[in-house]
Amino acid sequence: MFILADVCNGLDPIVRVVKFGVFPIIQIGIPIILIIMGSFDLGKAVLSSDDKEIKASTSRLIKRVVAAIAVFFVVAIVKLVMNWAAKYADKGANNWVNCWDQVTNTDAEVNKK
Repeated sequence: MFILADVCNGLDPIVRVVKFGVFPIIQIGIPIILIIMGSFDLGKAVLSSDDKEIKASTSRLIKRVVAAIAVFFVVAIVKLVMNWAAKYADKGANNWVNCWDQVTNTDAEVNKK
């Protein structure tokens, strides 16, 4: 195994934050928040007993669920596009792909030893 700093040129902490911090929040947190918000809106409409408001809230809930599903797959789509771009880029540009693939949650502890 080669040293991660050579592959990432010192960017391994940033890559680690994006890979294990930002992407999971986007992939898991945002869809959960969207579905919870839609459920609250629908619950308020049901408690108000207004048929027009219930229909509008149901429509908003469906739109939020579709948006949540789309956001969930954003990470997979980004990975797919980036791998596709790396496949057709020059060999020097593949360093970021190696960096992304080599960064793990435990690399910080492994490299300190």
